[in-house]
Amino acid sequence: MNQYNNLLLITHKTFFMKINQLSLLIAVSLFVFSSCTVVRQGEVGVKRKVGKLEPTVYQPGAVGFNPFTTTVLKVSVQTENVEVTLDLPSKEGLTIRSQISILYHIEPNQVPSILQNIGMGYENTVILSVFRSAAADVTARYMAKEMHTSQRAVIEQEIKETMAKLLQPRGFIVEAVLLKSIQLPAGLTSAIQSKMEAEQQAQQMEFILQRERQEAERKKIEAEGLRDAQKIISEGLNEFFIKWKSLEVFKELSKSPGSKVIITDGKTPLLIDPSDTKK
Repeated sequence: MNQYNNLLLITHKTFFMKINQLSLLIAVSLFVFSSCTVVRQGEVGVKRKVGKLEPTVYQPGAVGFNPFTTTVLKVSVQTENVEVTLDLPSKEGLTIRSQISILYHIEPNQVPSILQNIGMGYENTVILSVFRSAAADVTARYMAKEMHTSQRAVIEQEIKETMAKLLQPRGFIVEAVLLKSIQLPAGLTSAIQSKMEAEQQAQQMEFILQRERQEAERKKIEAEGLRDAQKIISEGLNEFFIKWKSLEVFKELSKSPGSKVIITDGKTPLLIDPSDTKK
């Protein structure tokens, strides 16, 4: 009986020892996995240790850290697209409803400074605030119709440059500002369309008039050519020229077969039958 109890006691000790070992292994595994994170492609990582940001920027890959004292903040450095619907002022005091896209990215080496001075909410805190101010300042210098037509690309470029002056020193690169849609007041839209139609009609009429002027010029040149030709012919038709041409005509006529009867005034040389000349 004592031997059985001893065997049972040993078995219990062995069982609890294995349980403890397994628990320790699980705890160690959890610690190892919790002390490593993966920075994905298109991101960089920055460690925050006991509330303080470290200046080192970690590139994509595995990053080890102490989970009890340190966290790893991950920030995207890829191109971001922010779409904004905004009411913008025009030079004449109208309000233009606009849908605009802002394309930007963060310089990787500036991420610690951005997190230190601005925080993770930099898009709303800085990007959109600067955009609203820059967009209103630029569009207020242009007429509403210019936003819709000829000056659209210029306005986009000016907003981008204005934003870049404020954001680039802080680590934000503005790639483009795109005016995707412009909603003008209904009355102004009708007026612009009417003006464009009138301009198109005027251009068409100018084309027709230009074509008619060219046709008139062509006819004038043609008439002048005919006039000059007739003048040259009339000046060359003197008595000796006419007699010479007559001789040429009779000469050609004499070469043709058959008899001929030619009535003249008696002054012009003629040939009645070319066969008589051969006798």
